[in-house]
Amino acid sequence: MPEISPILTFHGNCVEAMHFYESALHGKLEVMMTNAQSPVASQAPPGSADRIMHARLVCDGGTLMAMDDQPNADYKGMNGFSVSLVYGNAAEAKRAFEALAKGGKVTMPMDKTFWAEAFGMLTDRFGTPWMVNGAMTPI
Repeated sequence: MPEISPILTFHGNCVEAMHFYESALHGKLEVMMTNAQSPVASQAPPGSADRIMHARLVCDGGTLMAMDDQPNADYKGMNGFSVSLVYGNAAEAKRAFEALAKGGKVTMPMDKTFWAEAFGMLTDRFGTPWMVNGAMTPI
C-alpha cells in the first residue's frame, strides 16, 4: 500500500502551524520552502513570495505536509476531514492531545472507548481537526 499523507492548506500561517506541530508531535521539519525559494519561483502569483509552497514534517514514520494558499484565494478554512493520530500507548496519545489542544477547542475529551484505551477529538488553534487514539484494541 502506498503511503497516505495529508496536505494541510493554511491561510498564510503555515510556518507558525508547522513549527507548532513539530513541537506538539515531537516531529522533525524536513522541508519548509517558500514560493520564492522554489525552482518555479517566477511562476508564483504576485505577493506570494513568502507563502509556503511545500512543508514536510516527519514523525514516527508518518508524514504531514502543508502549504499556504495564495494571497487572493477565497480561503474556506479546514473542513470535511480530521487528521487521525494513532499511538501505541495511552500516555503518548494524551501527551499529544494536550499539546495540540493548547489554544484550540476540545470537541471530545480524551477518554477510554471500546476501540482504544484513550481517544479524544479537538480542533487546534489553526483550525485543523484531530482525532487522537492511544492503545487501540481489536474491535
